[in-house]
Amino acid sequence: MKSVLAVLVGYLVFGVPTILFFTVAGIDPRQEPELGFRIWSTVYGVFFAFAGGYVAARIAGKREVTHASAMACILAFLATASFIVQPGHGSLWSQIAALGFMTPAVILGGVLRARQVRIRA
Repeated sequence: MKSVLAVLVGYLVFGVPTILFFTVAGIDPRQEPELGFRIWSTVYGVFFAFAGGYVAARIAGKREVTHASAMACILAFLATASFIVQPGHGSLWSQIAALGFMTPAVILGGVLRARQVRIRA
């Protein structure tokens, strides 16, 4: 149960700020916003993806990278599903950013936590 909670909370650390960011900005992530917004939102998403992977690993307390990887799989699955459900509608930039940058950032968050644990041991 702790593993499921770790992955869920980690995903929420990523997902909630991301939803809030787009809501506050008034931008539909399926549309084609200006380049500056796409870059800024990708950097923002990468930060929270990294934080989510770290949190998932920390809550799990063991097999840190495995838990972060589980969260990364959920993120990748949802980005891919969004791409499949909406082919040819709107922009693909958010799915590409999620798959290319945010998914690896989640795993890196877990790797950082695993290294911290090893250093303390």
